[in-house]
Order: sequence, then C-alpha cells, then structure tokens
Amino acid sequence: MTQTAISTKQKEEVLILRPTRGWGSLNLRELWVFRELIYFLTWRDLKVRYKQTVLGAAWAILQPFLSMVVFSVFFGGLLRVSSDNVPYPIFSYTGLLPWGVFSKALTDAGRSLVNNRTMITKIYFPRLVIPLSSVLAGVVDFLLAFVVLLGMMWYFDIRLTSNAWSLPLFLLLALVTALGIGLWLSAMNVLYRDIGYIIPFLTQLWFYITPIVYPSSKIPEKWRLLYALNPMVGVVEGFRWALLDTDTAPGPMVTVSAAIALVILISGLFYFRRMERTFADIV
Repeated sequence: MTQTAISTKQKEEVLILRPTRGWGSLNLRELWVFRELIYFLTWRDLKVRYKQTVLGAAWAILQPFLSMVVFSVFFGGLLRVSSDNVPYPIFSYTGLLPWGVFSKALTDAGRSLVNNRTMITKIYFPRLVIPLSSVLAGVVDFLLAFVVLLGMMWYFDIRLTSNAWSLPLFLLLALVTALGIGLWLSAMNVLYRDIGYIIPFLTQLWFYITPIVYPSSKIPEKWRLLYALNPMVGVVEGFRWALLDTDTAPGPMVTVSAAIALVILISGLFYFRRMERTFADIV
C-alpha cells in the first residue's frame, strides 16, 4: 500500500492507503516495520495452542513420537517396508519432523485470516503478518521434537554427519512451501469457507505422496523428477541426507522441489496481495 497524507482545515492529517501494482505491490519492507506485531502474534499462537492442556508443550513431542511408534510396528515390523538400511524408527521420525512443521504451519496459515477476522476489520496492518506468524509458531514445536530425535540417535548409536549444517536450509524450504500454499488457501478461505474443510483432507493426501513411511528409492527412477514436483519430497529426503548420510544427497530432486516451492511462494504473495484489499469487506 502507498500512503498519502492530506492536511485538512483543522490541520489534521488524513492517511489514504492506495494499492500498488507490480513488484511494488508486495511491499515486503512493510513487514519489517511491523516486525514486533509478527513477534507478538507468534507468541500469542504458541500460548493459545497449549492453553488449558494437561501436557502443554509436550504434545509437540508426543504427536510425532507416537506416530513413529505406530509406523514402526506396522510398516517397519509387519509390512517390512524398506528404510534404506536405517533403523525404521529413525527413518520414519526424520520424515515426521519436517512433515509435522509443514502440516501444522499449512493448517494454521490456511485458517489464519478467518480466525483473526476481528483484527482485520478494525485496524490496518499488512495482512501478510497473520499467516506469516502462524507459520513461524511451528518452529518451536520442531525444536522440541528435534531434541527427541537426538536422543533416539544416541540410543541407536547414530552420530550426526558433517551434512547437519544444511538442516536449517531444508527447514526453511518446508516453511517456504507451507507459507506459499497457506497464502493461497487463507485468501481463498475468506471467499469460500469450505476451504477450511478441504485443508485436513489436503494434508492427509499430501502425507501419502511424501516419502515419510517409505523411501523415495521405491519410486522408479524415470518418475523421480515428476515425483519431486511435490516440494516436501526434497525436504524429507534432504533431512535424511543431512542427518543420516543416506543416498539422497541434494541433486535434481531437491532442485526441482526448491524451484516449485519458490514458484508457489511468489505466486501466493501476489495472489494474497491482490485479494488483500477485499478482506475487511467480506471476512
């Protein structure tokens, strides 16, 4: 938004907000101006998430851990699904970690505008702050669950590899993917409320086309680049390479996943900004 100040006869200033076009319409510099609001909204989401719960933040650990136990019993034990010579509990948990932060961020960001309708209709601030803070809140859950992974790796006598420095990059890729899709869904959810009902189905379907309970080596090689159009393929396989030194080193699949995530984010930013001017009227 561009701002114009007009002086009245009473020497008061009237601030007129006008939408801009092109790359300038993103106005990402405005996010820095409202950085404190991003921080407080992120902190608020964290406190609300575990308010009046018995276990509190322990849920951030229990959810991926219990899922890992179930997958290890059924997929690793009964069905004997390959884990690329890695203990199946470690194999599945390293996939559940980035998936957990992605699915939580996507769900929260997709519903964020409708859940914060009272703020949107009362005051002006860059609406991008709302889905962005919803995405950032999931990082805390990730860090808590990551401590459990370190304990599991110690139990199975698996040491961190020299590739561990790249973990923040793959975490960033997961957040970029979640934010990009969250921008599309949150803006659409303002117009069509049934989008909120589609999000759980979408994340569940996405789970099965992501190599969490099975390795991407099961995908025929000729289809792997097409498979990598799912950005979470590059994220999950990148995590396993960084932590376990598997044969999924960053290559064409990760490159394709990163490119798709970037396209989703940029297109989501433009769509969100285009729809932003109508949020207060219809939310």
